[in-house]
Amino acid sequence: MSTALSQRLDLLAEWRQSLDRRIAQFAGLLTDLDLLTAEDMALATALRQRLASDRLVVAFVAEFSRGKSELINALFFGDSGRRVMPASPGRTTMCPVELGWVGAEPPTLALLPIDSRLSGQPLATLRERPEQWRRLPLPLNDPVALAQTFEEVTRTARVSMEQARALGFWNDDKPDDNPPCDAQDRVEVPAWRHALINYPHPMLRRGLVVIDTPGLNAIGAEPELTLGLLPSAHATVFVLAADAGVSRSDLAVWREHLGDRACEHFVVLNKIDTLADPLLTGDEIESQVQSQCEQVAAVLGVSRDRVFPLSARQALAARLQGDEAALVHSRLPQLERALTAQLLPKRSEVIGRMIDDGVLALQQRALGRLTDRRRQTTEQLVELRSLRGKSDARMGLVGERVEREAQEFERCTPRLSALRGVMARQLRGVMQNLASQTLREEVARMQAQSQVGILHLGAGRAFALLGERLDGLLAAAAAQLDELNQLISGAQQQINTEFGFALNLPAPPALSRFAAELEGLQAGYSRYFGVLQVWRLSRRGFLDQLLRMLVSRLRVVFESAAVEVELWGQAVSAQMNDQLRERRRSLQHRRQAVARVRSAEEELERSIAEQQAQEERYRQQAERISSQVDQVRQLAASPPASQADDPAPRLQLVKAAADSISLGAA
Repeated sequence: MSTALSQRLDLLAEWRQSLDRRIAQFAGLLTDLDLLTAEDMALATALRQRLASDRLVVAFVAEFSRGKSELINALFFGDSGRRVMPASPGRTTMCPVELGWVGAEPPTLALLPIDSRLSGQPLATLRERPEQWRRLPLPLNDPVALAQTFEEVTRTARVSMEQARALGFWNDDKPDDNPPCDAQDRVEVPAWRHALINYPHPMLRRGLVVIDTPGLNAIGAEPELTLGLLPSAHATVFVLAADAGVSRSDLAVWREHLGDRACEHFVVLNKIDTLADPLLTGDEIESQVQSQCEQVAAVLGVSRDRVFPLSARQALAARLQGDEAALVHSRLPQLERALTAQLLPKRSEVIGRMIDDGVLALQQRALGRLTDRRRQTTEQLVELRSLRGKSDARMGLVGERVEREAQEFERCTPRLSALRGVMARQLRGVMQNLASQTLREEVARMQAQSQVGILHLGAGRAFALLGERLDGLLAAAAAQLDELNQLISGAQQQINTEFGFALNLPAPPALSRFAAELEGLQAGYSRYFGVLQVWRLSRRGFLDQLLRMLVSRLRVVFESAAVEVELWGQAVSAQMNDQLRERRRSLQHRRQAVARVRSAEEELERSIAEQQAQEERYRQQAERISSQVDQVRQLAASPPASQADDPAPRLQLVKAAADSISLGAA
């Protein structure tokens, strides 16, 4: 059963594939024209990898028994013929579950035991250690066995109170939030810390990743979920029960984990079928539904048009039975239209801007090399035309001039080598401020300062001082980078003037945006170092785990800044190398041309004709490059999610464009 959301995802997938083919075709053209350097190939490969790995991540968050798993089934898996996610009454989702599809891996349910929390290792590290996970193959051809396999995510275990405390499911300071104990003082906890489902469903094949989260107690006990998975989602769907509205635990989930996130928020008021009352008219029931929506919007501080009343149970039943009227009655299509209209266009625009910037950079570099070749060809053509009817003495003068230019050119080589040496030394200074070792030392210093005092009361001050030191490292790196840029700019102007080069070095990366990311991380993590969080910091292992997560997030910021600085340095060196190589090739061609003219007069006209033909080829090459770049940019600027509401005609156009690309490449 095709839905508007699945059709839009089809369009998005076809569009990404078309962009990938266009970029491959453009890189092939530059390779054929000998205009693609190793740095350019790396950029083209990175663009294609980004398109291939792009995913749309939607996280579903709710307290227990709000119908969240049933909503996931109705939204994404209504064409499967049955429930995919377990959705029986009571607590079903006991651990965070990620549903996606990686074609290189078999269909599998991977489960991480809950005891892995005791090791203090973050989830990102454990993902790279398959021996830590229990893996169950998915019997795709046996619906009953498949359902039984998925039921594994609901499994629980009973542990002692002490072990529950160590795992983060028992808090002596908040007894009301603790799970009940049985007669032996044992506590029921999830058997698994995390679950990964690699399932070849059409929606997941299109790049969708669904995150199904457990309730408040499980969310709070897993910092990686709140600091890693939820912030990485492109949208969150917060599910409430229509008959209860916003309960105290619902409000705690929203305020602590969702309200201040920058991603798109959609609030679902589920189970509106429970509001049916034989003593009320249809208009009176509808009035109650709308009143609940307005109250929810006011309490959560969201726009009313982001609150969607629906019945996931009725929607799933309607999808499984193919009943369109019942599906409309469930009101699920309203949420699907909102996801389609508000989420997908923004995601596709981000991809389009990335591709546009990338191909523009490739075009500018390629046209820069081509322009230099055309200029050199024009100079050779002028020289050759001036030789028509000249004497041998004139030929000797031309040869001497070429040799003088060659000697002058060789004088610039030591200058460029010295400049590269100075640049390398200063870049090492910049990279030292952004190095992972420097970051680890600063965090270790903060950890030592946090241990001072009872209950880690110095942690907040230590975290603030860490932020100041990291801001200082970024500021120092930015100042060194600016100083290096001024030095290179001055040397570039001298080299261009003295030796006729055409160096036009790129601007250095702006480190201010990384400082902004660092400020955002400080704001996000500061909540865990406040006075109200002292009880949590004092728990065994929590501070260590929190610091591991902090180092992981900080490393991304500093390593990203270091990569941009390193790429800038490589681009500067590559341009110098390109011009040296092109100038040597030009001098060699000029020497060969003069030698040919000297050997025979008829060679002169042949050389002139060759240079004219070469000049025309360069002009045509520039036109081909610009034409292909225009096609890629036009495609990148026309994401399918921003087109008309009916996606079917647009899907045919995208597929037709893809076919034309394949025919053109052939």
